[in-house]
Amino acid sequence: MNKQHVIEHLRFALERKLHEAQEAADSARADAIHEQSAAETQYDSLSIESGYLAEGQSERVDQAHHAILAFEQIYSVSRPAAVQVGALVELADEQDDRHWFFMGPCEGGLKVTLDNKDVRVITQAAPIGQALRDRRIGEEVEFHFNGTTQWLEVLNLL
Repeated sequence: MNKQHVIEHLRFALERKLHEAQEAADSARADAIHEQSAAETQYDSLSIESGYLAEGQSERVDQAHHAILAFEQIYSVSRPAAVQVGALVELADEQDDRHWFFMGPCEGGLKVTLDNKDVRVITQAAPIGQALRDRRIGEEVEFHFNGTTQWLEVLNLL
């Protein structure tokens, strides 16, 4: 797995998310100021609701910008000694299934696929991120999820 390619694909995914948020914000703004949104009675709140929606969509745009900047700041080709923000981690579970995770500064749950392998972004705030923090190759991690305990082994760290 090439860490630079993973980071590039994550950036593309974040840029897609930004583009979608910008389109939604533009559409909501247009709806808020459209002549058909004007209140006809004192109880008509369509333009107010459209305004709130436009504000929320604009916040999504800001969050997407911040996420892109956060990922640009962690761009590193050096191989970390332990799991930290910016690390690409390969794990094996008890059934020896392999899983790839990227420890990101934000956007936990974002997923990209490279070479038919899924790479999921996790953050240090997530339970699995907390369990993996500062782990090294060969170490096992006990992870509690949905009332069950899973054991994961750190196989690779890029």
